Amino acid sequence: MQLLNSILLTLQIISSILIIVLVLLQQGKGADMGAAFGSGSAGSVFGSAGAANFLSRMTKWAAIVFFVTTGGLAWVAHHPSSSPIESGIMSGFSEPAKKAPAAPVAPTGTAVPNVPSKTSAPATNAPAASSAVPQGKAAAPVVPAAPTGDAVPSVPPAKK
Repeated sequence: MQLLNSILLTLQIISSILIIVLVLLQQGKGADMGAAFGSGSAGSVFGSAGAANFLSRMTKWAAIVFFVTTGGLAWVAHHPSSSPIESGIMSGFSEPAKKAPAAPVAPTGTAVPNVPSKTSAPATNAPAASSAVPQGKAAAPVVPAAPTGDAVPSVPPAKK
């Protein structure tokens, strides 16, 4: 299949270049009017109308070759060879599938704080704080104690 692909690709490139050259060599329709008044090329190698017929026939066959090679290349692309040797960049590379890490599990027990009810005070780090509040009575809000000592280092005044 690789040899067929190379041959078809080479023919495709040659036929495309040939079509370009043949189309550029052909004269437009307006050139025939100039030949009617005597400025035509009646003395050319192919005769007065021979060059136009030859170029148009060659263009037709070059286009047929181009379309056949295009179809052949499409067929080769959709019917790859079953040989174990592949020319791809990732040929022969296989990596075993990695297991996905397990999803984290929420901790249970005393590590998860209880949701405070509307009548109870905000929960503190003390585990018995929510059980100390009697049912039906609102507890006083717990205010954290102010830090003692110099928690923030002092900055010396700037010198002038």
